[in-house]
Amino acid sequence: MELFIIIATFLLLPFLLFFIAFCFLLLRIFTNKSIKNPNYPPVMGTVFHQLLYFNKLYDHQAEVAEKHRTFRLLTPIQSEIYTTDTRNIEHVLKTNFANYSKGQHNRDIFMDLFGEGIFAVDGGAWRHQRKLASFEFSTRVLRDFSCAVFRTNAAKLAGKVKEFSDAGRVFDVQDILMKCGLDSIFKVGFGVELNCLEGSNQEGNAFIKAFDDSNALVYWRYVDPLWTLKRFLNIGSEASLKKSIKVMDDFVYNLIRTKRKQLSIQQYTNDKEDILSRFLLESQKDPEQMNDRYLRDIILNFTIAGKDSTANTLSWFFYVLTKHPLVQEKVVQEIREVMDCGDDDKAHGYEDFVAKITDGVLEKMQYLHAALTETLRLYPAVPIDGRCADADDILPDGHKLKQGDGVYYMSYAMGRMSYIWGEDAKEFRPERWLNNGVFQPESPFKFVAFHAGPRICLGKDFAYRQMKISAMTLLHFFRFKLEDATRNVTYKTMFTLHINGGLHLQAIPRRNFLSSK
Repeated sequence: MELFIIIATFLLLPFLLFFIAFCFLLLRIFTNKSIKNPNYPPVMGTVFHQLLYFNKLYDHQAEVAEKHRTFRLLTPIQSEIYTTDTRNIEHVLKTNFANYSKGQHNRDIFMDLFGEGIFAVDGGAWRHQRKLASFEFSTRVLRDFSCAVFRTNAAKLAGKVKEFSDAGRVFDVQDILMKCGLDSIFKVGFGVELNCLEGSNQEGNAFIKAFDDSNALVYWRYVDPLWTLKRFLNIGSEASLKKSIKVMDDFVYNLIRTKRKQLSIQQYTNDKEDILSRFLLESQKDPEQMNDRYLRDIILNFTIAGKDSTANTLSWFFYVLTKHPLVQEKVVQEIREVMDCGDDDKAHGYEDFVAKITDGVLEKMQYLHAALTETLRLYPAVPIDGRCADADDILPDGHKLKQGDGVYYMSYAMGRMSYIWGEDAKEFRPERWLNNGVFQPESPFKFVAFHAGPRICLGKDFAYRQMKISAMTLLHFFRFKLEDATRNVTYKTMFTLHINGGLHLQAIPRRNFLSSK
């Protein structure tokens, strides 16, 4: 009998420990959260409930936001407040900016990926990087250099689409846009020719895969209660993340070493075009603080900003154009009018076409600007973002929050709210941005695709420039159709809004394409 009791105890012990841990977790989640207090946002579950809706998380958030403009989910430590109220967003991102930071919870989750880069830090570290980056983005040298790179890569992109078109092949437009975007950001940001689009850089392609995998795996941590244990044991998703980050780190550190050697040779040249060269020069003033790890973090932060934002938006842009062919033709007509291309015009080639896309031409592309902005309204590159309260506060809608609570604004959900955009909020309608044919911007706290307040995106104008040049080039030469119009096109839940499984299109040459080389 005693032996039986010992064996039974041994077998039941793991279940007992699990039960105790589960009860402790529940106690931590529901204790001291003012759950029934109407002064706090209504509770709509715990963060772990998001596992049930993870593959359609942003649509689930939109469904809840239709009933509650501000709500919260409980965690073992604090509450996570989610809002679509533009007053709350302005309060957090601007009015009471000093009271909100990234927060330790968020930093713990994405530190392995973003490190001490501009998206992950606060205070003095953020101000220092922001000041340097702001200066670089304001220089005419960088603007001219970036536009030249965007034009060159747009021509290469059109050439790649022509290969698929000539072969009658369906292609994944998101894949080639990602590769083109990475080529552009590495040339503009780091002065390096990757040639991922041409398929000649296997290390670069491996970097793209590792970067995108890390993006998804790090985001999974928000709903995985065991991620810290899995990281400690190096198992499951955390083991995969560790491998992906090593691939990225090896690639980036090699880039930094190569760039340092180049700069030592070109040390007497002051006119550095790319951003990394300027940061490397700045690092000479404080080599201990601005070491290779610091530069690694800057590179990865610029990569997600420069690659994902434009490539994702353009992917969704081509998706909505295939669903709205009249809008596609309106954009093409605007290109012809602004570029002075008649219906029978014969383009001499991609390079000749992109060479004509000047700043003046881009400024006149008002309908295209509206169509891209409408795409971002419905499919923002960053579907949800937020901050953490450093002290107790009261939001403009009257709801209280406690120190340590997270406050997240749901860009994806906001684009679908009738109380923000009207009864046709869920419709793709570029005309909502136009007044007598001229683009009219909205408040950045209503249209938060580029963030808002002191941390508003520095690369906004660069992103529009790159997207316009690429879109104009492709649409001038090709008409696009979905491979399968019945397929349900949706996103992959991660930090940035990737199309799940890619976007497979057919490209049909237009008449003015026939004599192109």
